[in-house]
Amino acid sequence: MTGMQAQADSTAERTALWRAMHVQVDAAPHVVVDEIGLALADPGDDWTSRPDMDPVGTRPFRAAMVSRARFIEDLVVEHVDRGVAQYVILGSGLDTFAQRRPEIASRIQVFEVDQPEHQDWKRQRLIALGYGVPDWLHLVPVDFQTNADWWEQLLIAGFDPKRPAVVASAGVTMYLTKDVTAETLRRLAGLALGSTVAMTFLIPTELLDDADRSGLQASTEGARSSGTPFVSFYTPQEMLGIARDEGLVGARHVSGTELGERYFADRIDGLRPSSGENFLVANT
Repeated sequence: MTGMQAQADSTAERTALWRAMHVQVDAAPHVVVDEIGLALADPGDDWTSRPDMDPVGTRPFRAAMVSRARFIEDLVVEHVDRGVAQYVILGSGLDTFAQRRPEIASRIQVFEVDQPEHQDWKRQRLIALGYGVPDWLHLVPVDFQTNADWWEQLLIAGFDPKRPAVVASAGVTMYLTKDVTAETLRRLAGLALGSTVAMTFLIPTELLDDADRSGLQASTEGARSSGTPFVSFYTPQEMLGIARDEGLVGARHVSGTELGERYFADRIDGLRPSSGENFLVANT
């Protein structure tokens, strides 16, 4: 279509392909089984030969992608079982929860927030693959480049601010200034009582495990060269402090190491997530 992007955002695509590679390359049990993102991205038959898809060199990164997806998914399922009926994904990319877990997603209202051109493209891909866009799935277009108000667009899409929600933001804060992230957390602190926020952040290089430092440096250089540089890193204490200052309660830090212990402890192949990306989890 004229004016519509022909493929997914490169970062979103890479994340989806790493999730698929986990299924195709790593031994069972798989932390997340997701090849739908691969189908959406449709990268061509030679995608596994790309330099950023090296099956050995990308092991810690794809482990990190599937562990963060699983952590958020577990959190959503837990809260849906408690009666929460709204799930918001800020910077949704090629998230496939709605397609992989329709038995859960169809019980709630799912709001995927991303750039307008991406949402148009994803809608067409979902239709082409036969998934469609059911009435409980809302692809919310927000032009972040023009500082559009994502909250206003969320309300237009049918989000009910008087009802609790789970809000997830994964792989986003490193691209935003700390002021923008603080403003986002301030807005989320105003969600209905009983809401939960899960947000990832990158920790500074000096706090990384020795084995992960070169990987983060390579990722940082790659992001810069692709025109989407990492601009913000946080110590866990700093991120927890921002969340508390902006009005969220019960803020806690979940490290990449903790995710490794939770989802990879019994593996004999040594697969573990890199330690660079951590979670903030907080409540209203």
